[in-house]
Order: sequence, then C-alpha cells, then structure tokens
Amino acid sequence: MSSNPPSASATSTPPTLGARARAQRLARMHEMIREQGPTPLARIAEVLGVTVMTVRRDLAGEDSPLICLGGHVLEASPSESRYSIDREVDQHAQRKRLACQHAARRVEEGDSVFIDCGTTMTHLAEALPAHIALSVICYSLNIANIVSQRPNTQVILLGGLYHPSSASFASEEGVAYLRRLGVNKAFLSAGGVDPKRGVSCSNFHEVAIKQAAIDSAAQCYVVIDQSKLGRFRPAFYSTLDVFSGIVVGGTPEQALLDQFSDFPLEVVAG
Repeated sequence: MSSNPPSASATSTPPTLGARARAQRLARMHEMIREQGPTPLARIAEVLGVTVMTVRRDLAGEDSPLICLGGHVLEASPSESRYSIDREVDQHAQRKRLACQHAARRVEEGDSVFIDCGTTMTHLAEALPAHIALSVICYSLNIANIVSQRPNTQVILLGGLYHPSSASFASEEGVAYLRRLGVNKAFLSAGGVDPKRGVSCSNFHEVAIKQAAIDSAAQCYVVIDQSKLGRFRPAFYSTLDVFSGIVVGGTPEQALLDQFSDFPLEVVAG
C-alpha cells in the first residue's frame, strides 16, 4: 500500500524554543524603540525580565534589526550592509599589506602594542618585527592566532561576547581592562576615513574598544587601503587629530589627497 510523501511543512525543522523566545524579545524590543526611540540597555532588560547579557546576545545576531550603541538600543540603519570578515578578507589585500608593513616599522623592542580587529590588521600582525620582545593587546581571533605563534611575545586577548562578523569579542569588562593598560602604540582599522567626519567603522560593538585603545595609547595610527579614504561608515569612533599617522596603501587621486593636507597622511604606493 503506497503512502503520500510528507509535505515540505511536515519535514521542515521547527524553530527551537530558544529561537522563538529570542524572536519574541526582538519583536518586543523593536516595538519599544519605535514608540520611545533609543532606549537604555538596562531598561530593555528590565522590561523583558532578562539579563543585559541576554539582550546583547539577541542583538548580536546577523538578523537583528536593532543595535546597541553607547549603552542604548536603537534601530540599525537599513541602508548599510553589515560588515563580514569573510567578504572582506580578499579585498585590496596587496594595498593593505603594503600599508601594514610600513606601519609596523614603528614597532620597537619592548613595546606594548594594541592591534585592532579586521582583515587589514592581520597583515600588520604578520609584519611585526621578528623575534623582538613585545606585548600585544587584541580582541579578535584572527589577530590572536597570528601573534600567539610569535616568540618573545606576551598576548593579552580581551574577552566578551563573540561577534562572528569581525571574529572579535566585546564586553564592558574588556573595555575597562584596556583602559588600565599602558599602550605604547595603537594600530586601528577603519571602514572610512573622512577629513570632516573623522574615522568610522561598520560594527558598533567595536567603537568603545577602539576609543579605549586611543585613550590608553601614547601614539595612535590608523592603517587602511585607499578604498577607505574619503568614506564614512555608520559607527563613528574618532576625529583625525588624535592620530600620529594615517597610513594608506595604494595610489589615491591627488584631489582626494588634497582634502587631507592638514593631517599626517602617509601614502604607500602599490
């Protein structure tokens, strides 16, 4: 006796209880934000009856229509695509490498160095002078994997909630710990460097870490390829005047370079 094949709805995997609960919390959060505007993270957690960490985990998903910025929950910009480290890894690789090799020449024996997250910074980690003693502070897996293989290197990995989009960690405790450290040189990545609107990135969870690194460091450098010059991304994190150097890999047009005449721009052609 033959039987009818199961329908697609019968064979599809239903969402788990945890997934359904998260979807319900996100819907409630979205409703609150639409009614009240940006709302403190602690207030969101109180209304939902969950911990602040649970709210942060809900917001960290790629499908979340909301973000956390400066301790407040607000709507993500629909016009901005989310940064993905997997998409970015092969973009402008040679120019990133040239900029990082140039920037890494500033690193000296015994330095305490902060290295930001992102695909550009992997080239900087690889370009660090060989065999000299260093302390390296980082908050992303791709950087930690590289510097942990170096001899004579103390690695400090800041922890927290893991964000797959940039393979990085973020937490208030990590930011507080970074502010207590003495950093000789901080090397920052960016999704955009604009002469008027400053330095920005795509991921809001990175902002507090980048700002803490800038505050802790004696010298700060932003290292980018030319595609980032003159651009502005949604998460602003610094004005340009705090940087000892803006290292750019590539050959930007002169008209664009002229806009940065008041800043310490260093172009590494390639």
